[in-house]
Amino acid sequence: MLKKPAKIQDVAKAAGVSTATVSRALSNPDKVAQPTRDAVMNAIRQTGYRVNHAARTLRTRRAGAVLVLTPNLGNPFFSKILSGISATLADNGTSVLIADSHDHGDVTRTALDYFNDARIDGIISLDGSMTPDQMAQFAQHDYASRIIFACEWAPDVPLPSVRSDNRAGVRLAVQHLYDLGHRHIAHVTGPEGNVLTAERREGMLAERSRLNLPVRDEWIIRGDFSLASGQAAAARILAMDHRPTAVFCASDMVAIGLIATLTQGGLRVPQDISVVGFDDIEMAEYTLPPLTTIRQNRPALGTRAAERLLAQIEDPSARKAHCPDVIDVELVVRKSTSPAPV
Repeated sequence: MLKKPAKIQDVAKAAGVSTATVSRALSNPDKVAQPTRDAVMNAIRQTGYRVNHAARTLRTRRAGAVLVLTPNLGNPFFSKILSGISATLADNGTSVLIADSHDHGDVTRTALDYFNDARIDGIISLDGSMTPDQMAQFAQHDYASRIIFACEWAPDVPLPSVRSDNRAGVRLAVQHLYDLGHRHIAHVTGPEGNVLTAERREGMLAERSRLNLPVRDEWIIRGDFSLASGQAAAARILAMDHRPTAVFCASDMVAIGLIATLTQGGLRVPQDISVVGFDDIEMAEYTLPPLTTIRQNRPALGTRAAERLLAQIEDPSARKAHCPDVIDVELVVRKSTSPAPV
C-alpha cells in the first residue's frame, strides 16, 4: 500500500507547534526563533513533507528559487561555496538554479528573463565581471536589490558582497616564505581584469616593498587560475637565469600545475623551490608534495551570501551596498615549503 503524502498537520504534530508556525517558518523564517525553525525543518525531513511550491508562489508572490552565476563550473574551487549556498537556501525552502556565466551567452539577458518570468527571487553572482551597464539594466527593473556577489565582486558596481580577506591571505603567504629565509619570491597571478587577480597581485607588491625584497619584473608572471597557466609559468621559471627560490601562486590550480612541471624539469619542491597556493581546494593535500596554501572558508562564503540575499529579498532596504562581509582566511602549512636553499 502506498504511503499517503505528509500534510502540514503532520509536520506541526512532529515539531510540537501549530500549523501556522510551520507555515510561518517556511514563508517568513526570519520571524521564527531559530530553535523553532530547526524543529520544523527536522520534522519536515522526518515526515517527508513536500512544500507545494506552485501554491506558495501564488500566495507569497515568490518563485522559491535563486539563480547562482558561476564563472567556471569545472573549477573545483566553487564546490563548497555552492554547497553552503544550497544548504542555507534549502533550509528556507528555496531551490537553487546554477548557470555557468562564461558559457551561457548573454548572461545578463538570461538573468533578466528569469526575473521577468518570475522564475527566481534573486541572484548570487560568483562572477565579478558584471559591468555598470549591465547593472543599469537590472536597476531599470528594480532587480538590483535582489543581487549579491560572493567571492568575486565588481569594483565599479554598488552591490553588496561576501568575500575572503585576500590581502590578509597574501600577507600570510609571503610572511611564511620570508620566515623560512626566502628573499627571491615570484608571483603567478590570475587572469588580467579579474578583481581577485588585482587584490592578490597588489598585496604581493605591497609585501615585497614592506619586506624590502629584491625586485625583478620577470618574477611577476601572468596566469589565469588554471593548471595550464601553472605549467606555463613553470616553463618560464625553468628558463630563467636568475630563478626565484619560492613562488606564491594566485590559486591552488596554478600551484599544482606549476609543481608538476617544475618537477618534470628537474627542480625539487620544496628543496630547490618552495610553492604556496591560495584557496585550499580538496586536492591540495593530496598533491606530491602536499600543498602549503591559504585556506578560504568556502562554506562560510556560500552560507553568508545566501543569508544576506534572503534578508534582502524579505526587505530590500536591508541591502548595504558599501558594507561587504569579509571572511577570515588562514595559512595551512604542508610539505611544499621549506627553508630557502643555501
